[in-house]
Amino acid sequence: MASPIHPAVTITNIKALIPITLDIENDHYTAWSELFKIHCISYDVYDHRQPKKSAETSSSSDKDQAKDKSPSSPSWERLDSIVLQWIYGTISTDLLHTILKPNTNAYAAWTALANIFQDNKATCTIDLNNKFANTRLEQFPSMTAYCQALKVIYDQLTNVGSPITEEQLVLQLLMGLTE
Repeated sequence: MASPIHPAVTITNIKALIPITLDIENDHYTAWSELFKIHCISYDVYDHRQPKKSAETSSSSDKDQAKDKSPSSPSWERLDSIVLQWIYGTISTDLLHTILKPNTNAYAAWTALANIFQDNKATCTIDLNNKFANTRLEQFPSMTAYCQALKVIYDQLTNVGSPITEEQLVLQLLMGLTE
């Protein structure tokens, strides 16, 4: 009996499903990784974002199902390559050159990206706090653009684990107004 087509094989345009291009300059790592995680769960390849596990099964039906999920099976290797392509297809060229290594797997690429963005948390927090404190209405063409810029910085600070309160957001918004 022929095995059914795995759902991950049907994806032809990953950017339609994960519209964020991860870039070191625009720290959207938290949003990108969450979208990627949801995508991997939806297409039954979440295990490729985790370290390889050996297949341990007890019943024959479990063995049949685990056969394709075994890290040494050709099917698992193919799916891992697909997930790796998804990662490479949703990151900037600079990040691609940073993490691209021969004979790697999706988990190694995923971990390399996580390390890049988590290692930069302190620096990123300092930069974002400076940007937040120095954002003024006069730097923007409209009040809407000004408010949106502050909201983006607010969200980015939350994403790097240094959230500010809504009260601080409102106070900064008021302090940055012109006469």
